[in-house]
Order: sequence, then structure tokens, then C-alpha cells
Amino acid sequence: MEAAPLPSCPSTPRWNVERPFLTGRFHQELIVIDNLMSALVGIEGQYILIKRVHGKEDEITFQIDASMDLALQERAKWIFPLCESYLLIDQFVESRSQFKSGVVNHAFAAALRALLLDYQAMVAQLEHQFRLGKLSIQGLWFYCQPLMGSMQALSTVVKKASANNFTGSAVLNLLQSQAKAMAGDSAVRSLLENDTCASNAYLGILERWVYEGVIDDPYGEFFIAENKSLHKESLTQDYDAKYWRQRYSLKEGIPSFLANIAGTILTTGKYLNVMRECGHNVQVPSSKNSKLMNFGSNHQYLECIKAAYDFASSELLNLIKEKYDLMGKLRSLKHYLLLDQGDFLVHFTDIARDELTKKLDEISVEKLQSLLDLALRTTAAAADPCHEDLTCCVERSSLLKTLGNLKDLGTRAFPNNNDLEEPMSITGLGTFSLSYKVQWPLSIVISKKALTKYQLIFRFLFHCKHVDRQLCGAWQVHQGVRALNMRGTAIPRSALLCRSMLKFINSLLHYLTFEVLEPNWHMMYNKMQTAKSIDEVIQYHDLFLDKCLKECLLLLPELLKKVERLKLVCLQYAAASQWLISSSIDIPKLEEPSDVSLRKFEREFNAELQSLGPILSSNSQAEPYLTHLAQWILGIRNDQ
Repeated sequence: MEAAPLPSCPSTPRWNVERPFLTGRFHQELIVIDNLMSALVGIEGQYILIKRVHGKEDEITFQIDASMDLALQERAKWIFPLCESYLLIDQFVESRSQFKSGVVNHAFAAALRALLLDYQAMVAQLEHQFRLGKLSIQGLWFYCQPLMGSMQALSTVVKKASANNFTGSAVLNLLQSQAKAMAGDSAVRSLLENDTCASNAYLGILERWVYEGVIDDPYGEFFIAENKSLHKESLTQDYDAKYWRQRYSLKEGIPSFLANIAGTILTTGKYLNVMRECGHNVQVPSSKNSKLMNFGSNHQYLECIKAAYDFASSELLNLIKEKYDLMGKLRSLKHYLLLDQGDFLVHFTDIARDELTKKLDEISVEKLQSLLDLALRTTAAAADPCHEDLTCCVERSSLLKTLGNLKDLGTRAFPNNNDLEEPMSITGLGTFSLSYKVQWPLSIVISKKALTKYQLIFRFLFHCKHVDRQLCGAWQVHQGVRALNMRGTAIPRSALLCRSMLKFINSLLHYLTFEVLEPNWHMMYNKMQTAKSIDEVIQYHDLFLDKCLKECLLLLPELLKKVERLKLVCLQYAAASQWLISSSIDIPKLEEPSDVSLRKFEREFNAELQSLGPILSSNSQAEPYLTHLAQWILGIRNDQ
């Protein structure tokens, strides 16, 4: 019996034979890989979605459809961190490419963009393999795994930079700190340390500063700020001029790898800037090793900066010393304002006596200037080429009040405000002073403040010289009547008082000149010969002036007021000496007015001298330089 024929069945389609894994788990794997290819470049798929937190751009997560196979879900989650890193970095690149982000962020974004291009090229190659049917999800993980560390490290950097809105040096500090944190991963650390685009942008700003003295910082990222409201002219006009200290200054946000050398960098550019303002070539000589290549661990950049500083420092010092003759100007100031060569002043005082004895409001400064010019041209000062820079001025207050108003000198407080009241009879002799024309760049060293200190010393010396000349005149009057028989008159006692006064003022002048000014000047001069920078020169010069002010008693009000009182008594006596002698000759009786006046001068002078001695002795323990003056004052008292 024949078998019944089988019912006809449809044939299996050819595509089902050629693609056996199209259905079931294998079909899901292909879908997941396809979605992952999109996710790797920040694009959502049908089964892989991107979740963002509103208001937080750096909060990004990828989610896979829960209906997919669990094993595939887990494999996909391994790759999601790479997808998230890519999106964060891409967002950072877009946002930091704007002008307001600054050149460091621009350069960092450019470097990241180049890295993303390589990354996208890798994704394209993987997708090509996938289209050829040669890529499984395990293979995709294999190829993605080497990128995980570097991409996640960079995403950490960009998240912190975005959250804190870092710019400039803060970005460089972040890269450095992250590099140190990744010390165990040499590849990632190398990537962060060698992000040369970001550092090169900063190097460009730094190079122009340390090699040209120019701040080329359009976005305010450099750690040196320029205060354009401060001008170099203020150095000769403003006592409290801040140009040298604050025209250029350090800001917050110094790169950590430059923190120890930031002061040197600031000074280097300042020196170069001064030379440029003088019209001097400020280009640092170039060499193979002078180029700031990068901020690498070999610290070659530190050597470049040190070399630039050495060049700028030596060039500026030579320029000011040689071309602008700094030491010659300082010697000129010593001659005129410290009365090192006083022949011109004797002549000037003689021809200007009438003008100097007038009240302040009656003095003609123009007339004094013309008389000063005449005195300079007709004495040894005419041979000095700097004498034309000398001018005269008349201050509006006494020396004591001027010192009281200059609080920065560190003077001890005046015990009584009444001490600062101006004498009603103050004349040009107590307020006359010399000034000096100082040009840029010498004004950096001889500033208005420094010149004011010279003037304070000059006023004190000038008045002491005036007292000495008046007493010498009184002494000559006494000598003129020596041939007469003056026994029984006040003249011998007057001569003795005059001699004591002369000894006091001569001791004071000797102390000021030979114990204070000369030794301190030579000490400063010797130090300046070994100075390595203009800042050292400024330091030595300021130290010289401050030391002279202090040792000349000008910063010790208690002592100074005693000396001023003694000088006043001496002047009053000298003015009255002619009358004292004349009246003693005409009326030779001990109790006549001349004798009464003489006793008054003796009492006042001796009382002031007696009170000065203990003050000098007590102060000399804390201030040893007063020892010699105390001994001389004590000697005058013993002679009496």
C-alpha cells in the first residue's frame, strides 16, 4: 500500500539561512551595539536614552531599555562612562570656545577638540567593523577599555573647571593637581601634564612679560596686574607715590608651578618696562635654551626666567649708573643738600640775607632763585654740571611741624599739640630749602619722598650753620673789644657764654657731619658698588636716608625740640650781643640792663643744656650713635 503524500510546507526563506542570529538574544545584541555606536558620540538610540538633570549640564546619565537581555544591559553599562565622558568634554569644548573664556580655555578646548577628533575616528572605525559583521559587544568593550582612563580623567577636569568657572592660571593649576592625583596611571598623568596647548597659551603671555616687559593679556588671565592710573611723573610730584610698588603688582591666582618665582617674574618685567620707557632696547638676547617651551617637570622654564631676570637687572642697573650717572647725581645731592661743599652757601647767605630775614609772605622765591644761580656761577659749584638742576624753595611750616606731619617717618608722637604751633616770628632762615630736578628713570631712586628726606636734613644743617655764623659774628665783636679794660663789666662773662654756645653748635655740626653723614654716605656708596639690581640700590639709598634722619635727631622729637630751643637762645643772644657790649662799655655797672639780660641768657642756655645732657645719656643706651654727642655736651657743661 502506498504512503499518503506529505502536505506541502512553505520553504525557509534564504535570508533566514544567511542571517541565523537575527532573532532572539543575538538580534538584541546587534540592536544594542548599534545604539551604543550612537551613544559613543552623544546621540540617543531607540533603546539607549540620555537623561539630563534640569539646570545641571554636567549631570548626564545613559539608560538602557529594561526589556533588553540582562547580560547585554550589564555590558552596555560598562561602556556608558565613556559615553558620558565624551558628552561632558564635547559640551566643555563648545562652551569654552567663546571669547570671554580666555586664551587658556581656548587653547585647552582646542586640544580637547583634537582629542575628540581622534576619538570620533576610532568610533567610525568600530562602526565600520560592525557593518561588516565583525564586531560583538565584547569586542566593542575590548576596544573602548583603553580610552576609559584618559576620557574619565579629562571629564573630571572639565567638570571641575565648569563648576568653578575656571579661567587662566586656575585651569593650569587644575591640570597640574589632577596629574598629581593620577600618579598611579602614567598614561593619564602624561596626558594631563603635557597638555601643551593650554600651557603654551599662558607661556605666550609670560614670554612677552619676561622678555619684553609688556603685558599682552586681553582677558585678564595673567597673574600680574597693571594699574594704568599710576604714572611715572608722580615719582617727582607725590610724596606717597605708589608707582614703583603698585604700577605692576601680583594678583591672586598665581600658577602653583610659578608661585616660588612669581616675585622674580614681576621684577623682571618691571625692569624691562623701565628700559623701554627710556627708549632702550629691551629684547632679551635669544638662544636655544632661552625659549620657554613648556612647564615640564625638568624645570627648564625656571632657568629661562632666571636668565631673563639677570639680563634685565644688570641692563637696567648699567643704564641708570652709566647713561644717567646715578652716582654723580647722588654726589651732587651730597654737595648741595648735605652741605658737603658749602662755599656756595656762604656766598648765597651773604647776598640773600635781606630776603631770608623777611616774613614768609614777604619773601620772593624768584629773587632767591636768581641769587642762588649767581652764587652757584661765582663759586666752585660752577664746575659741577649738575648745579643747574638745583632750585630753591620756601616751606610754609617750621621743621618741627613738617616732621610732625610726616607720619610715615616713624617719629615718636609729640607729647603736646601746642608744640606744633608756628612761631610768630618765623622767617625764611627757618623755612628756606633747596630742591633738585630729577628726571626719569633716576626718579625711581631719587623720588619725591627721598628728596623730602634730603630737604629735612638740609633745613636742619642750614639753620645750624646760620646759628654758627651769628655766634661767630658775636665772637668777633667780643674780640674787637679785647684791647679795652673790661674788668667790672659783663663783657668777660658774655665772651664766656658766647664761647660755650659756639662750642655747643660746633659740637653739634661736627657730630652731624663727621659722625653721621660722612660715614653713612661711604657705607651706602660701597654697598651700591656691589648692588645687583635697582631694587637693592633703592633699598641702600632709603636705608641711608632713614639712618641719617634718625641719627641727626630728626626722628627723636624730644631731643630735637631741646636742640631747637638751644639754637633759639643762641640766636637771641647773638642778636643782642652788640647791644650788650655797647651798653657795658657805655655804662660799666654790674646791675645795668645789659647785665640783667646776660644773666637771663645764661640761665636759659645753661638750663636747656643741663636738661639736654640726661636726655642724651638715657637715649644713648638705646641709640649708641648718640654717645659721642652726649660726651661733647657733657664736656661743655664741665667747662662751665
